[in-house]
Amino acid sequence: MRLRLIRLRFRRRLRKGQKQVEGLSVQAEQQIERHLFRRFNRLNSVRRFVTGWLILLVLLIAGIVVQNITLSNYFQTVQPVPGGIYSEGVFGTFTNANPLYATSDANATVSKLLFAGLFTYNDQNQLVGDLASGYDVDVHSTTYTVHLKPHLTWQDGKPLTGADVLFTYQAIQNPDAQSPLQSSWRGIAVTAPDPLTVVFKLPSPLAAFPDTMTNGIVPQHLLARVPPGDLRSADFNTVHPVGAGPFACQAVQVNGNDPATAEEQIALVPFAAYQGRKPKLQEFIVHDYASKDQLLRAFRGGQLNGAEGLSEVSSDLRHMGSLQVHSPLLTAANMVFFKTSGGILADAQLRQAIVEGTNVPQIINRLNYPTRPIREPLLLGQLGYDPTAAQANFNLLAARKALVADGWLVGKDGIRNKGGQQLSFSLDAANTPEYQTVTRTLQQQWRALGVRLQLQLQDSADFQNTLTYHGYDAVLYGISIGVDPDVFVYWDSSQADIRSANRLNLSEWKNSTADTALEAGRTRLNPQLRVIKYKPFLQAWQQSAPALGLYQPRLLYLTNGTVAGFNDHALNSAADRFDNVQNWEIRQAKVTN
Repeated sequence: MRLRLIRLRFRRRLRKGQKQVEGLSVQAEQQIERHLFRRFNRLNSVRRFVTGWLILLVLLIAGIVVQNITLSNYFQTVQPVPGGIYSEGVFGTFTNANPLYATSDANATVSKLLFAGLFTYNDQNQLVGDLASGYDVDVHSTTYTVHLKPHLTWQDGKPLTGADVLFTYQAIQNPDAQSPLQSSWRGIAVTAPDPLTVVFKLPSPLAAFPDTMTNGIVPQHLLARVPPGDLRSADFNTVHPVGAGPFACQAVQVNGNDPATAEEQIALVPFAAYQGRKPKLQEFIVHDYASKDQLLRAFRGGQLNGAEGLSEVSSDLRHMGSLQVHSPLLTAANMVFFKTSGGILADAQLRQAIVEGTNVPQIINRLNYPTRPIREPLLLGQLGYDPTAAQANFNLLAARKALVADGWLVGKDGIRNKGGQQLSFSLDAANTPEYQTVTRTLQQQWRALGVRLQLQLQDSADFQNTLTYHGYDAVLYGISIGVDPDVFVYWDSSQADIRSANRLNLSEWKNSTADTALEAGRTRLNPQLRVIKYKPFLQAWQQSAPALGLYQPRLLYLTNGTVAGFNDHALNSAADRFDNVQNWEIRQAKVTN
């Protein structure tokens, strides 16, 4: 009975649970019907609403991105940045990096990069300190006390002191060392009283002396044990050079066995302790080529960033879209030097007539670069330059009259004669495209005067012999003048003597008034006084016409693309293009302002 009762209760509860489940199911169906299926007809409007917001959100994001890009371009510019390997090609053969001997273009290029001097030049061609911070001059203008910058080091980590400077100049002065700089340092006493001081005592005042302290300094600790007679051939000069310049030597490699076609590569790396701050280039490689054709092919083929040693820009190079032509003027003077010591050109009136009959502007116009005319022994704008002392301007009619007055009459062949002597002489020059143009123009112009000019264009070796032995009637040549107006070595009578150190008085001109003025001008440090002292020299030069001034030469330097930091300012030598090399940059990147 009891068991039955329990079963009945269970069944009632089961049926009750089933009814509740059925009720909940019905309610769920009603709710789904009401809140889901009946709202499907609103889905399109909801979708349009959501889509609209999504589009707006995308537009907002796109606007922010565009704005950021625009602002980024506004605040960023493409600028030069450090890094990159600079490859420069030079015509010539590298044989000696030692600054005591580096005179050729190839040697001077490597030497200038490796070694630093007491002084150098800035982008205004003004003398500034390199290893030195400055100098003092005593009241007698004969003692120069140079102060070195502190904490200088060589590229091998050894300290650089006044003892190294003393060693350098004593080596130059030693005749056994046979340095070409010796004549400039004769008679000068050098001492180093302490590590940061060097004292130079001159036998007499010399205004241009500070400009002579720009040669590279060499390390005493590496060369002191080398006998002076062996310095020129020491391994230091080529295999293991150590300087204090902006770059240090990493390796030297020679490609090719034939000297006529060999190529040398000198790999240089930045010297982090260079006092002018670490160079920005990652590496500097100098390629020396035995021929200009090799240099031209390498540059045209894009193997080089820069090229020095070419005499002109060929037509095929001009088609290079990345070509940059630099033509910084040199502080030098291209002139025709008349031998005044004998022969037909010993006649001052004849020389004056030839000068007046020369159309210098026409010669300059035929050059393929802008330059300045040379009108007197000093450069335009140089201390002492006097416009009133300039050589005669071109006047063909006046020149012809002057020749007649001097007894030179025109013969049937158009060439002038005097006392049975024909007005004919030779003009020697280096055989370069530029000098070919100049000499041929002179030949044409002087033919119109009644002069028969015989041109003798020579290769480098022969021309050097001609200059050394003064084997010419007249010679076209460029003399280096520099910043200071001291031109004593080119015009003083003593420099015409065969016993002089360099015999650079190419005109062999002797004039006592000029000698006195030149000596007085170079021994006065006061600029205004120097101008006064030089005036008689300039006037004597104008009246005697020992030479014909033409124009300032240039350094032709080609780059494949822009080299930031390279400035086309006036240079005193080809190697001075590196005065600012620590700031050269060839890479570019976007930089935030």
